[in-house]
Amino acid sequence: MMKPVLTHKFNVDIKSAMALQSELKSRIEEKVLDLRRVRLIAGADASYSKGEERMFAAVAVFSFPDLELLEERTCSLRINFPYVPGLLAFREAPALISAFEKVRRKPDVVLFDGHGISHPRGFGIASHMGVLLGVPSIGVAKSVLVGEWRMPAEAKGSVTPIKYDGKIVGIALRTRSGKKPIFVSVGNLINLESAVKIVLACCTRYRLPEPIRATHGLSNEARRRASSG
Repeated sequence: MMKPVLTHKFNVDIKSAMALQSELKSRIEEKVLDLRRVRLIAGADASYSKGEERMFAAVAVFSFPDLELLEERTCSLRINFPYVPGLLAFREAPALISAFEKVRRKPDVVLFDGHGISHPRGFGIASHMGVLLGVPSIGVAKSVLVGEWRMPAEAKGSVTPIKYDGKIVGIALRTRSGKKPIFVSVGNLINLESAVKIVLACCTRYRLPEPIRATHGLSNEARRRASSG
């Protein structure tokens, strides 16, 4: 089973949460990941109850590169942190960690529905979770949080950089010809080039990578089951 390599309190005030992000940011490592060594890849996502009182986190583990679904885990917890832009991990991480603790096949890489270093303080949920879990992590988002970018060419695989504060913090990636791009950023223990290659390899028939699509559906299904009794 997966256990965090680092823990901290999540039910803190906003000032303390931002200070924690700044402190933990120094633990991010960017490195080339040999895709030939990647055998298991996971997606992680969360959905909320109607009144946003509970959160339903989901993790799905796939083989790589053939993307066979091997394992699904969910967890539901009461929400103890308000919605604050840029502090998503303090809201979602407790439930996500609990779901990861049920996983029996430790993934080599995890895709998170959210941002990594393409974040106002350089420490989005993909970086936060990557540091806590000690696994290579990638942020995969449907919109840009910070930075300037231009639309990539129409062909699948086309990319343009996202620049923020004078640095490249992410990539706008076209995963299907003629469809809107998605936005990839480093979480932890991976570099941007490796992250883009992995995300593109996980995009088959759809705009979003399969592990993210699977966990989105899984978390929503857990929420529907809970609401129906």
